[in-house]
Amino acid sequence: MLYLFMSMSDQSFREAFKPLHIPAHYDAGDSDENKIVYVLAQLGEGTADDVAIKLHELDPSIDVQAFKAVVASVLGDLYEKGLLKGEESSSAVRYNLSKITEANDGTVNPDLLAPGLD
Repeated sequence: MLYLFMSMSDQSFREAFKPLHIPAHYDAGDSDENKIVYVLAQLGEGTADDVAIKLHELDPSIDVQAFKAVVASVLGDLYEKGLLKGEESSSAVRYNLSKITEANDGTVNPDLLAPGLD
């Protein structure tokens, strides 16, 4: 995989690893990736099957069984690029967007900060 990165131009690398865009609403005409990311954001976390089922709820024209492979491929690709988090288990990977949902209630020890960051 390292060879893949070395053979990419700077522009193609930036395009492939740009931050993940989370659509504000579901659009049936959007790309598969955007639809899948939108649904994952709505679920909070889930497997490829969970995402495909929720997509079918939003758009009944989607064939759940056929679309499961597309969802698994897209989520797997985003996971490999480090754009999604995933927890692997024996049955499936549970993906999430690693959104912070609670404010940090801890304190900072200024003596532990790196020089120049205080």
